[in-house]
Amino acid sequence: MADYTAVISLLQTLEQLQQSHPDLIQGKMVKTLESLLVTAEYFLNVVEEASKSRFDPGKIKFLEEKIRASASYTEDVVELTIYQIIEDLSWTFGSIPTSSLHKNFLSVVEKIDTQKNEVMEIVSEFTTSTHDDQILESDGDSLINTSSRSNPTLQHLEDDIVHGLDDDLEIIVERLTGQLSDLDIVTISGMGGIGKTTLARKAYDHLKLRYHFDIRVWITISQEFGRRNVLLEALHCISKHTNIDIKKDYDVKDDNELADLVQKSLKGPRYLVVVDDIWSTDVWDSIRGIFPDYNNRSRILLTTRETKVAMYANPICPHEMNLLNLEKGWKLLCDKVFGPNDCHPPELEEIGKKIAEKCQGLPLTISVIAGHLSKVSRTLGSWMDVAQTLGEIISSHPDKCLGVLGLSYHHLPNHLKPCFLSMGSLPEDYHVETWRLIQLWIAEGFIRRPGSDKSLAEVAEDYLEDLISRNLIMVRKKRFNGEAFQFSKKLRFLPFQASQELQNLQTLIYGRERGFTTLPEKIWMMKNLRCIQIRNACYLPSPGRKSILNKLLVIGMPNVEELYNLSLTSCTNEIFSNIPNVKRLIIQNTAILRTGDRANRPIDMSSLTKLDALKCVINLSWSVRTLISIRSLPTTLKTLTLAGRHNFRWKDISTLVMLPNLEELKLKNRAANGYVWRLNDEDKFQSLEFLLFCDINLEHWEVSSDNFPNLKRLVLKKCKKLKEIPIDFGEICSLESIELHNCSTLAEESARKIEQEQEDVGNNCPKVYINI
Repeated sequence: MADYTAVISLLQTLEQLQQSHPDLIQGKMVKTLESLLVTAEYFLNVVEEASKSRFDPGKIKFLEEKIRASASYTEDVVELTIYQIIEDLSWTFGSIPTSSLHKNFLSVVEKIDTQKNEVMEIVSEFTTSTHDDQILESDGDSLINTSSRSNPTLQHLEDDIVHGLDDDLEIIVERLTGQLSDLDIVTISGMGGIGKTTLARKAYDHLKLRYHFDIRVWITISQEFGRRNVLLEALHCISKHTNIDIKKDYDVKDDNELADLVQKSLKGPRYLVVVDDIWSTDVWDSIRGIFPDYNNRSRILLTTRETKVAMYANPICPHEMNLLNLEKGWKLLCDKVFGPNDCHPPELEEIGKKIAEKCQGLPLTISVIAGHLSKVSRTLGSWMDVAQTLGEIISSHPDKCLGVLGLSYHHLPNHLKPCFLSMGSLPEDYHVETWRLIQLWIAEGFIRRPGSDKSLAEVAEDYLEDLISRNLIMVRKKRFNGEAFQFSKKLRFLPFQASQELQNLQTLIYGRERGFTTLPEKIWMMKNLRCIQIRNACYLPSPGRKSILNKLLVIGMPNVEELYNLSLTSCTNEIFSNIPNVKRLIIQNTAILRTGDRANRPIDMSSLTKLDALKCVINLSWSVRTLISIRSLPTTLKTLTLAGRHNFRWKDISTLVMLPNLEELKLKNRAANGYVWRLNDEDKFQSLEFLLFCDINLEHWEVSSDNFPNLKRLVLKKCKKLKEIPIDFGEICSLESIELHNCSTLAEESARKIEQEQEDVGNNCPKVYINI
């Protein structure tokens, strides 16, 4: 994947050059840059097609290495040239003629053109030898890949994974024998090695289904799909259940004739068709019409690693297989090593459970490790060695576990492969938050957005969701709204002082332990910055147009989307106008403001029209006056956190109903003053789904269910004075949970009362969680 990554990085650098330095791209430079972009796009096309080709691996590797070297060299020269020009501008206070820039670029253009011609010659040899008009030969309508069946080791492993599937089997059998007369499509999805095929086979061979269906057909698709082979496999299974000889004349019949024969054979009898290991919606579309619907309770059972394929085939009640819990994983390990009726030595139970836990609930992995344990001595020392070398043991069996799991990787489109591989550099069992993973991908140049209005972060989020839907990434935690938050499976960091001259820097993270940080004025020249994260409050100077900031350079940071821990004194209209696209903002106040201080006036944020999430923290024991103008908050806000003594009154909080998109509201550490919050009938938080109070002096809360029509989760922490949670909260149909942490006894009693009243009238009552 080094070739793909190098080309993507080059394209990103060239596109950034266009966007960040438009004044440099004039005259002959326009065509020069276009030439480089065209060549880079050509390289990308070749790389993508090569990954799908069936040519000699040695020749493909030679081609990919030539492209990688050319792309890397070109990017290095472009970045170095631009850097030197900007440095010269800083010292000369004048502009460099674009003709000079064009001259500097000529050598790299000539070299990359030469290498492009060499690549084209290699591609020409491929196409000439195959008489194919395409750039490279791609996988076509080839024979079915029977690797999973032709490899007896893998087949044995999958057939042997039978534990922990009883509940799943019961669900699938019930779906397949349901009363629905129409043809129903039942889907099973999950990651490779979780036991989808085993579950489908157990259902296929189930005694109840043997009697229920007249004809049972098993078809394995795998990665390489051939429609003709699907038809032949179907006919082979059908012939076993009928007295009609349908095997003759296969070779002389075309696909349409074979499809017609399948349909005629299935007309009348109730049938079950298992479509095992399907990878794409296109393949499903091409075979769905083969199997007719005669309203006789026939069924199709589909297994796939791709959640989106399962949802496409039938979005109703998809069956997603889960990883085994520790108890079931340990039982599977024991049964494989000691036999189902053999007791294990007590001294091995603790280390055995650790081994099962390290397998993370994947049955195939447990089965492979159990096979290894069966060959070592049953001593504590031997099992401890296995626990410490688990990864090495799995990798030493490429024909077993990795042979199955590797299929998921090889099926990935090229743009997802480097993102997935990057997670391999993370420590085992490491939990990484979404934003860190996304920043890593962007910093490495893995993310591209040609022709898209989405930001790089939004495209990266799409990539992440794609990997999750392919069951290649395990989500460990989710936010209250269901968004992915933390994963199993670090960012390139640079010393703070060394980073300020880097024109292409996108993420700046500075972890100073304590004290106030002042960012240098040159930061306004770093137009590619997307994320600035300072551990403590930081002062961002105004982007004054001094001579060192030459007129040729556009002042501002238009690409900044995340700015964490901006000091209150930096929250001016001038600053905000130069970060117009910021989406997530944290403001901190750590200093006492003088009465006449300009920043002591309420902050106006109306110009931040892209702002999605805002957190404002007051780190003082008291505040002179309200520091945020609620009425100036942008209507785009979805998440708002106010912490510290803002001196808001509760009627100020009520005005937040003017934010139509507000989904999450958190009030912490005396953010609002007063003991009573009374909401009128017209005060409706229409979109609010999550509400949190922490250390708030509220005593009386007068609201109705109409004030929070879509609330899902209410969390109260350290609310010692609250007398009662309004009983009307029980009438909010969307409310899923009420959580209390270290609150008053009266508040706890009212929460239980809400739960009991809704339960008595037969409603779906919210779950109440109380922690002292």
